[in-house]
Amino acid sequence: MTADLYLRKGADRRLRGGHLWVYSNEIDSAVNSLGQYQAGDSVRVRATDGKLLGSAYMEPQALICARLYASTDTPFDSALLESRIRSALAIRQAAFPQPYYRLVYGDSDGLPGVVIDRFGDYAVVQLNNSGIERYSELVVAALVEVLKPAGVLLRGDSRSRREKGLADDIEVVSGSVPEQVSLEENGVHFMAPVHGGQKTGWFYDHRMARARLAPWVAGKSVLDVYSYIGGWGIQAGAFGASEVCCLDSSGPALEGVLSNAALNGLVDKVSVRQGSAPETMKQMIDEGLAYDVVILDPPAFIQRRKDIKKGITAYRRINELGLRLLRPGGLLVAGSCSMHLAQADLIGAMQQAAVRAGCQLRVVEQGAQGPDHPIHPAIPETEYLKAVFAVKSD
Repeated sequence: MTADLYLRKGADRRLRGGHLWVYSNEIDSAVNSLGQYQAGDSVRVRATDGKLLGSAYMEPQALICARLYASTDTPFDSALLESRIRSALAIRQAAFPQPYYRLVYGDSDGLPGVVIDRFGDYAVVQLNNSGIERYSELVVAALVEVLKPAGVLLRGDSRSRREKGLADDIEVVSGSVPEQVSLEENGVHFMAPVHGGQKTGWFYDHRMARARLAPWVAGKSVLDVYSYIGGWGIQAGAFGASEVCCLDSSGPALEGVLSNAALNGLVDKVSVRQGSAPETMKQMIDEGLAYDVVILDPPAFIQRRKDIKKGITAYRRINELGLRLLRPGGLLVAGSCSMHLAQADLIGAMQQAAVRAGCQLRVVEQGAQGPDHPIHPAIPETEYLKAVFAVKSD
């Protein structure tokens, strides 16, 4: 039987506005005790006056102790899961001609805690909290019913799961999934290491910004920093760059760069360099190297709100190094996947970097996450991605 979860007085305002998260300090402790719930328990969330605010599943040990998945009294069952996956699929099929995209993006697709990336006939699933993990078999079964994939891989090794003490297993839960799967993005071909690569093996989120490289890179030399397996750099080469250097600290990632270069007939254009980005970029400056386009797509420097000041400094430092490697008239592409970093603060960090590097910047384009990472209007946290294209001048 579904239980009722009552909020304290005044705690319902945000949910009435469409938000989907219930924090532990918003529970009316005189009526409910979080200790009475298990992770994944389905509840009806109610205001103090008893008005139904929606249905949620519980994660009682977390700060966000309940996550709404419906505005009505609705069970978290196969019918709901299949309906949400079909709705998400329809959006992706409208936006993209080929089956390579993030199929489900958590709260924005009405499935909190669920991330599914599609690679043609294969799907990679992440379940990012203990509440949704209770429904793992239902999620996979619904996905198989809707998509009929050749294989489904469950990746349990995300940072959020590790921080919550959840198992970090990687398991094929339906059909078979090879170590590497193919994908196509902006007309360029890749092999993604879905079993052992970062996140789900690929980052679809910067797809739209990477497409905008095309008019800027033809005949140019390009440095792709934090390259991973070459999402930016290989596409730059395919779009006509004269030479591309991919820099990453991971040897396996750089092996992926070279494999993807070969896949696209770019072996003669693409080189790799392994090392810490700041240290290696300083070495490259000392070597007198310079490029026409420098792309900086680092991991999130700001994981928590308290890290904003330190993180902005990190963005400023890496952009300063990028500018010192960039020729006058060249293009700097500065990316950020830090949810807590505002677009204006990224541009501010770039401007500080320009002042320190003794040059001027002019922002010519700005990019964000694509339609397979839809933004929930009531949850600003679902909008996290930024890409700023700026031209350097003296």
